[in-house]
Amino acid sequence: MLNPFIKNRHYLITYLTVWLVVAIIQTAILNYYQDLDLIISLIDSLVFNLFLAIIGFSLWYILRFSIKEQHSSFDLVINHLITGIVTIAIWLGGGYYLMVFLESENTEYLDFLKLSLPWRAIIGTFFYLIFILIYYVMMYYEDLQQKLKIESELSNLVREAELNALKSQINPHFLFNSLNSISSLTMTDPDKAQEMVIKLSDFMRYSLSHDRRETTTLRRELENAERYLDIEKIRFGRRLKYVSNIPEACLEQQIPNMILQPLLENAIKHGVHNSTEEVLIDLSCQMNEEFAELHILNDFDPEANRPKGEGIGLKNIRNRLQLLYHRTDLFEVRMGKIEFEVILRIPKRKES
Repeated sequence: MLNPFIKNRHYLITYLTVWLVVAIIQTAILNYYQDLDLIISLIDSLVFNLFLAIIGFSLWYILRFSIKEQHSSFDLVINHLITGIVTIAIWLGGGYYLMVFLESENTEYLDFLKLSLPWRAIIGTFFYLIFILIYYVMMYYEDLQQKLKIESELSNLVREAELNALKSQINPHFLFNSLNSISSLTMTDPDKAQEMVIKLSDFMRYSLSHDRRETTTLRRELENAERYLDIEKIRFGRRLKYVSNIPEACLEQQIPNMILQPLLENAIKHGVHNSTEEVLIDLSCQMNEEFAELHILNDFDPEANRPKGEGIGLKNIRNRLQLLYHRTDLFEVRMGKIEFEVILRIPKRKES
């Protein structure tokens, strides 16, 4: 795995800048407090700091591929101790012999160099600990980002699976009811049964062709909803009346696919199914700054026996909206004395 100072240009610039500042400070200290010649102070500072910067850069690979894999705290401490001793020894030995080679005739500096080895070892230990701390922070941050990325991918996979599961529940539910109706019509009205089979085929073709896409335009969804209503009109005849009031501004709004059909199915189940009179189902749309707001309103008989529970269709819609938009205020059910209304709010821009 690449060193973070290689992967991130800003890190590398910061790393080099810090070492440049350290070299300048050390040069000033050697020249001012130790009375060394400015050139010698500069060479000493550059040699030792450049050498330490290179060794410190290499420590990343030792930590990443060796020490980090140790599971025992004792092994971890021993490895750090050995690595620290070897690192400081290599740094002091390399720097010392290089300076001896460069300043072999400067006895005054060589005496200073020998005397300075203990405090250089202390400084090297300090820098080694700083390197270890910084690299552990970087490794923790890198591992955390990788973990968050994996969790995000898993979350997306789970979310996609949940959405597919919710959609897969709707089609068999509707298909079961339609096939029951066709079965009844084959005995009482074969021509209507044939017409219903054709309509059902068109409806299912739309459903399958849009199965891989999560959203579609309201215009296309309305076309499919009308196919569904054509099927139900064959079943219920004059008892089912449908009107819509959809402004042009709403038609290109992106909405979750196959979401209107279960709402209309719910309206029929609560209104038309138990009524002997004509029942009106009204679909309308309003646009505001934040939402495209769909209203599905239907008449119902308060004295008729209503199915228990909210129903699989409405539950699926509520869950799909929450999964898609990460909001809980997009679905509302209102029940009046003789009217049942479902309100669907679709954000104009899908939240990530």
